[in-house]
Amino acid sequence: MTVVKINAITVREGSGDELARRFAKRSGAVDDADGFEGFELLRPNDERGVWLVVTRWRDEESFAAWVASPAFAHGHRGESRHRPSDAAGSPDAEAGDSQPVGAHSELWSYDIVDLPLPG
Repeated sequence: MTVVKINAITVREGSGDELARRFAKRSGAVDDADGFEGFELLRPNDERGVWLVVTRWRDEESFAAWVASPAFAHGHRGESRHRPSDAAGSPDAEAGDSQPVGAHSELWSYDIVDLPLPG
């Protein structure tokens, strides 16, 4: 069953473009992880300051294996914390980047519900 991980990142004012740049720089970094099914970065189109990093995984074990992998550690190497709340993607303070763009993040986890087709 597909598992969806959403990292809701509260972005510091004026830092949204920098967040997008950092994710673009890491584009494809997770693509080869076993069980990885997809990634989307969602920018708010209203006054909210929360961006969403949405990843889809074959199962919880695939996600946990990626979080424990060297690839995850490399992509999050500048962070002083490796909490599960950062696990769905948060490129704060990468090497060479001066400061974090996120003020807060939290991880949301969902299963996709298979609904029967009408009729």
